Amino acid sequence: MQGPQFLSQEQVLLTTLVVKMAVMAALATMLVRYRLFRHILIFETRAWPDRLTFALGFGIPLAAGVASRLLLDYKAADLTLEGAFVAGLIAGPYTGAVVGAMVGLAPIFNGEWIALPFAVGCGFAGGGLRELCPKEAIWHFSPFIFTSLHRRAWRMLRTLEVDWQVVLLLAPIGLELLGLALGARWTVHHQLFILMPISTRTTFLVLLSTVLCVATPIKIWNNARIEHRLQEQEKLLLAAKIEALANQINPHFLFNTLASISSLVRTKPETARMLITKLSGLLRRLMRSTDHFVTLREELESIDEYLDIEVVRFGPQLRVEKRISPETLDVTVPSMILQPLVENSIKHGLSRKVGGGCIVITTALAAGHTIIEVRDDGLGMTEDRLVHALGDGIGLTNVNERLRTIYGQNYQLKLTSVPGAGTSVQVEIPELTLPERVPA
Repeated sequence: MQGPQFLSQEQVLLTTLVVKMAVMAALATMLVRYRLFRHILIFETRAWPDRLTFALGFGIPLAAGVASRLLLDYKAADLTLEGAFVAGLIAGPYTGAVVGAMVGLAPIFNGEWIALPFAVGCGFAGGGLRELCPKEAIWHFSPFIFTSLHRRAWRMLRTLEVDWQVVLLLAPIGLELLGLALGARWTVHHQLFILMPISTRTTFLVLLSTVLCVATPIKIWNNARIEHRLQEQEKLLLAAKIEALANQINPHFLFNTLASISSLVRTKPETARMLITKLSGLLRRLMRSTDHFVTLREELESIDEYLDIEVVRFGPQLRVEKRISPETLDVTVPSMILQPLVENSIKHGLSRKVGGGCIVITTALAAGHTIIEVRDDGLGMTEDRLVHALGDGIGLTNVNERLRTIYGQNYQLKLTSVPGAGTSVQVEIPELTLPERVPA
């Protein structure tokens, strides 16, 4: 029967180094999940409150790791050098010094007198390097720098130009070597905690773990920054596409209304004058609104002004009924989405019908969606015309494209029509994925 197997001194050191890198990666991942911390990472110019927030958010867990090393002898949680250096590198020398003071204060009570000045110095070293180094070069620093180190070193020697990735690599290595020298000098009195290597190989691994503990959080945080930028670009692209589609509607509506007014100028000048007045009021309202998204209540108010114009044109032959569910009035919808539907019903369904007709606007909530329907009792469409309805006209095509752009490919107009009985156009707005208002 074999006795208990104990790890050798080298194996203990290697295990500690691996756990140390895992602790730093876990801390960086945990912090980046918080919106406030991500916000601080995104902008290079930071006010004092942001720097203090960064120092506290990053420094308190690091100080807790130092305390666990002092109280529980858990050496892998002590990230004094790496934490202070990273804080200075990301947020500036004073933030690095604050974090260094936070992690170097507790060891003083354990007799480690060098810990505080060394930690503060690491913070200032990171901050000083930040002042010299291009900011994007810092964010490009990666744990995989070793794969291209030989090429970078040769290019530096050949061109005599500074490669900041090499400088960022050498800085934590130099600080670690300084720490090892200080720790070895006062090793008897334990005035500075270090993971003392026992061979050339373990010395290399200690230096490697220091570099990785610096590069890993930068890599994790940079990925979060890139993800944020991509999301912002998607929002800007979406807003630009929505604005382009919305801008197609207004000229289309204006052209049709002016054509109607021109036909009344000679026969009914008073009616034409009234239409011009109402049209100017509606255009003034549209110009004041810079939102691509409005509440359904606001959209219906805009439709009322448009229908006032159409009722003047068609007289009592045009009737409009509204069956609006009160709980849908505050739902957010794309602006100018109903006007093309109503205009299409009047132009293609009722204008050629003898005896006028009726338009019914209905809204309701169903299965997590807001259902908006515009129905008329006009001439209707044949199957052939129905197939091409969403591709031939500007109004319906535009609305259909906006729905698909904003909410996805599954959301588009639903057209049904019966020749001689009328046409129904239905819009579904997903209630749980309402977009934020996007200003023009």
